[in-house]
Amino acid sequence: MSSSQGLRLPLPGRPPASHSVHGPSALGGDLRRFWSLTFTLARTEFKLRFYGSALGYVWTLVRPLLLFGVLWVFFTKVGHVNQGKTPGEHFYGAQLLGSIVLFTFFAEATTGAVRSVVDRENLVRKIHFPRLVIPISVVLLALFNLGLNLIVVMVFAVGSGVRPMLSWLELPLIIGAIVLLAAGVAMLLSALFVHFRDIQPIWEVISQILFYASPVIISIETVTARLSHTLLHVYMLNPLAVIFQQFRHAIVTHATLSAGQALGSWTALLEPFAIVLGIFVIGFAVFNRAAAKIAENL
Repeated sequence: MSSSQGLRLPLPGRPPASHSVHGPSALGGDLRRFWSLTFTLARTEFKLRFYGSALGYVWTLVRPLLLFGVLWVFFTKVGHVNQGKTPGEHFYGAQLLGSIVLFTFFAEATTGAVRSVVDRENLVRKIHFPRLVIPISVVLLALFNLGLNLIVVMVFAVGSGVRPMLSWLELPLIIGAIVLLAAGVAMLLSALFVHFRDIQPIWEVISQILFYASPVIISIETVTARLSHTLLHVYMLNPLAVIFQQFRHAIVTHATLSAGQALGSWTALLEPFAIVLGIFVIGFAVFNRAAAKIAENL
């Protein structure tokens, strides 16, 4: 038997036919390394964002403050929205600013994640690392900004007359819920954008819809008075509506309804939180499935 018949050598630079080459998975095999890379990338982006800027972090706060100022003037001084109609109306400014800051985090984390993988094409093609680091680092970067912005919200709230309450202990749970939601959406959008470039404008429109479909400007009491019980239940299935309303109740004033009261019972909160968990699981599953082939599709 000749050597060519008894032994088949693979072609140079090409793997054997019986072995397929896959890129790194979403998480990789080492969670400690995963979180270390995520934190390092987010911290680097945070520093680069304000590098050479005279005002630095202040620019991150300017946008939500300007939006708050415009909405507060036109809806309270001009439109007289929620004036004389809702409980805790004298804390409306703190409620409005808190909701805007929370939505700004959600919008920054999700919108920033849409192009995150594609914009880092060079890293994805040349470096072997867990791909999930990219969208999660965007969420973590937005969380850094949220933490700083919440300090301003709390100072404004206390200056408006809000006093410390035991329910402030709910703040980590509220932040955890919106972070989980943002992470799920970020993973899903970043994976889909690799294949469908229309995802970016579509999500920009959806983000605007979510802003007005959540109790940011209009109080939940006004919404309750205008909608039937069934429509109110559908409205409160929006996880952002639940998160914003619970923030208003737990952090600003108990005079406004809690999310559980708006839904009719605390057990009803299981529905929107199941949606949050479902979005996170779906986002991770889609990204994890696409992770190994992301480089091929860029």
